[in-house]
Amino acid sequence: MDRVSSFDEPLKKLLGGATAKVMAEHLDLHTVGDLLHHYPRRYEERGKLTALADLPLDEHVTVVAQVADARILMFNNGRGKRLEVTLTDGSGRLQLVFFGHGVHKPHKELLPGRQAMFAGKVSVFNRKMQLAHPTYQLLDASDADEATEAVDAFAGRLLPIYPACKQLDSWRIAKAVDAVLPSAQDAVDPLPVSLREGRGFTPLPEALLKVHRPQTKADIEDAKARLKWDEAFVLQVALARRRYADTQLPAVARRPVEGGLLDAFDAKLPFTLTEGQEKVSKEIFDDLATEHPMHRLLQGEVGSGKTMVALRAMLTVVDAGGQAAMLAPTEVLAQQHHRSITEMMGELAEGGMLGGSDQGTKVVLLTGSMGAAARRQALLDLVTGEAGIVIGTHALIEDKVQFHDLGLVVVDEQHRFGVEQRDALRSKGKQPPHLLVMTATPIPRTVAMTVFGDLETSVLDQLPAGRSPIASHVVPAKDKPHFLARAWERVREEVENGHQAYVVCPRIGDEAEEDGKGAKKAKAKKAAPDEDPEKRPPLAVLEVADELRKGALAGLSVEVLYGRMHPDEKDDVMRRFAAGDVDVLVATTVIEVGVNVPNATAMVIMDADRFGVSQLHQLRGRVGRGSAPGLCLLVSEAHEASPARARLSAVAATLDGFELSRIDLEQRREGDVLGQAQSGVRSSLRMLTVIDDEEVIAAAREEAVAIVAADPELEHLPELRTVLAALLDKEREEYLDKG
Repeated sequence: MDRVSSFDEPLKKLLGGATAKVMAEHLDLHTVGDLLHHYPRRYEERGKLTALADLPLDEHVTVVAQVADARILMFNNGRGKRLEVTLTDGSGRLQLVFFGHGVHKPHKELLPGRQAMFAGKVSVFNRKMQLAHPTYQLLDASDADEATEAVDAFAGRLLPIYPACKQLDSWRIAKAVDAVLPSAQDAVDPLPVSLREGRGFTPLPEALLKVHRPQTKADIEDAKARLKWDEAFVLQVALARRRYADTQLPAVARRPVEGGLLDAFDAKLPFTLTEGQEKVSKEIFDDLATEHPMHRLLQGEVGSGKTMVALRAMLTVVDAGGQAAMLAPTEVLAQQHHRSITEMMGELAEGGMLGGSDQGTKVVLLTGSMGAAARRQALLDLVTGEAGIVIGTHALIEDKVQFHDLGLVVVDEQHRFGVEQRDALRSKGKQPPHLLVMTATPIPRTVAMTVFGDLETSVLDQLPAGRSPIASHVVPAKDKPHFLARAWERVREEVENGHQAYVVCPRIGDEAEEDGKGAKKAKAKKAAPDEDPEKRPPLAVLEVADELRKGALAGLSVEVLYGRMHPDEKDDVMRRFAAGDVDVLVATTVIEVGVNVPNATAMVIMDADRFGVSQLHQLRGRVGRGSAPGLCLLVSEAHEASPARARLSAVAATLDGFELSRIDLEQRREGDVLGQAQSGVRSSLRMLTVIDDEEVIAAAREEAVAIVAADPELEHLPELRTVLAALLDKEREEYLDKG
C-alpha cells in the first residue's frame, strides 16, 4: 500500500458497513485519515472518576463509576419490570434505569462493586438525575486473564473519551481507532524537516499514536503541540499562497494627485482626522500606489470613522482617473451611505451639474429596487465615467453594470465575496481592482489571521472627537417589572429633552401575511409567569410599536422600520427619523450597521438575550453619535443566573469591542466564527482553538510566509503540497475565498 492511499482507504473496508455508515452520517468521518484525525476530547484516569455531582442535564455523557446497588422492581401488577442501578463515584450518585426485555443482561452484569463506563443522556426523574437505557462497558472481566488484561489496559493508561454521538459511543469509536491505528505509520508529514527538528516536534506518526493511546500526560502534551502546529501551519501556508498569488496579479497603481478632489475635500472638512485615521489612510494610500491589487481589511469600532477613511481612498482613485464602488449589504445601508457621502462632499459630489464644483465628480446610487429611469441614468454615468463613485447593493455585480475604469471596490460590513462575486467584480475592471473590506465587528487578532488571513489588516481603535460615552444597563423585565416601566420613562425624558430613541425587537410580527395565523398565534401565546422565556415567541416590532403607541409612549410619534418594507417606505421613515420628525423608531436589526442619526440618544433592546454579543455591541453603536451621552437598555426575561444574563452583563460592563469579541468567541467557541461545521477550514481545525492558541497561529504564519516567499510553488516540499491539496479540495478552496 503506498503512503497516501492507506489514509484514503474508506472506513467500510476496515470497520464494516454498519459502523462506517454511522461514522459518515453522524460524525462526518469517511476515511482512515478522517478517523485518525478524530482526536479524543479528554482522557479519563483510573480512579479519577467523572464527578457525578456535576453532570449536565440533557447532555450525552460518558461516566466511569462503581455499582452501589441494583434491584428489579415490578409495576403494572407484575406485568412490567424495571431494573434500577445506583452508581457512585465519591462525589455523588446517579441512577440507571432499564425496562422490559432490556433488564436481563445488565441485571446479570451490573453487580455491586463492579466498575464500568456508561454512556447516555442525562435526564431527571422524581428529582433525581438518571440515565435511561445507557450503553455500558465493564472495566473488569470474568475470565482471569482477560480481567488482568482489561485492568492493565485501563489502569496503565489514560482512557481516551472521543466526541461521540447517540448511535456510536466513545469506546466503540476507540475500538475503531485501534483497527486503523497501524495506518498512522503512513502519515504524510507536511513539515519541512528543518522546521520540525528546529522546533523539536515529535514526528507525525508518533504524534498520532500518542494522541490516541497516550501512556503518560506528557505524551498528550507532545502530541497536541505537534498536531496544533500542523493545523495552524498548513492553513497559514494556504493563506500565504493566496496572498502571494494576489501580489502576482497586475493592477493599475492609483497615486494621490496634488490639488485634486482629495485635497479639495480635506480642505473643507470641519474637523481634523484622528491619528488612527491618518495612519490607516497612509497604509491604504501606500497599497493603492502599487501595481498589484490591494487586499486590505479595515476594522474599527462603530463610529471610529471607517467611512471617512474609505471615502478618502475612493477620492484618491477618482483623482488618479479611476472609479470606486462601495458595496453595502442592505438597501437601507446603501441609501444611508449615499446620503452621508454626498452630504460630506457637498458640491464636490455634483461634478458636471449646475452649481457643482469643477473638481467634483458624480456620486450615484444603484440598488435593485430603483425605478427604471433612475437606474438607466446611473448605468450610463458608470459606463461613461461621469460617475467617479457608485454606492450600491449586490445589484452592482450584475452583468448589465459596466464601468469606465473600476479601480477600487470597498465592501462594507460582513460581506466577503465568494469566488464568483469577486471574479464578477474583477472582470469589470480593465485589470483587477483594489479591494478594501470594512467591518465594525471587532475581530480578535487570531481570527483575523485565520478567517481573514488573505487580507492585510488595519485597525481603527480611536473614537473621533465629539463621540459621547454610552451608558448600558440590563433591565430584568421578569424579576423587576418596575424597571421596564422606568425604561419607558427614560425614553420619554430623552424625547422631552429634544432627542430621539430606537426600540429594537428580534421579530417583525407580520407572519400573519405568510401563514395566515402566525401573528395571532404569537399574540395569543404570551409566556406564562413561570414559563421559560425561550419558549414564548420573540417580541415583534409591529406588536411592540402598537403597545407603546397605546401605552407607555402614548402621544409620541412612534414609527416602524424592518427589512421587508417597500424600499420607498423605508427611505421615507429613515429620512423623517433623521430629520427629527419621528420620536421613536421601533425596528429590527436592519438598523444594526451604518444608520447614523446623531440626535438619537437612547436605545431599548427587547429580548436582548436573543442577540449575540457582537450584534448587541453593533446595535448600541447607533446611539451616542452626537454630543449628548448615549443610553442603551438591554431588556431581558432571562433568569439572573443564566448564561444569557451573564452575556448581557458583559456587554453592559464594557464599550471595548475587542474585549467583547473575545468574550463572544469564548462563549461560542469557534463554531460560528469559522462558519458552519461543513466548512472546510472548520473541519480542518480539530485540535487548534482559535482563541487559546494565538502564539501558535502567529508563529505558524511567520514560518508560512518565509516558506512561500522562498518557494511559492512548494516544489521542494512535495509532502506539504500533498497535505495542502487534501485540505484545499474544491469546497474548502471556495470556503477560504468566501471567508
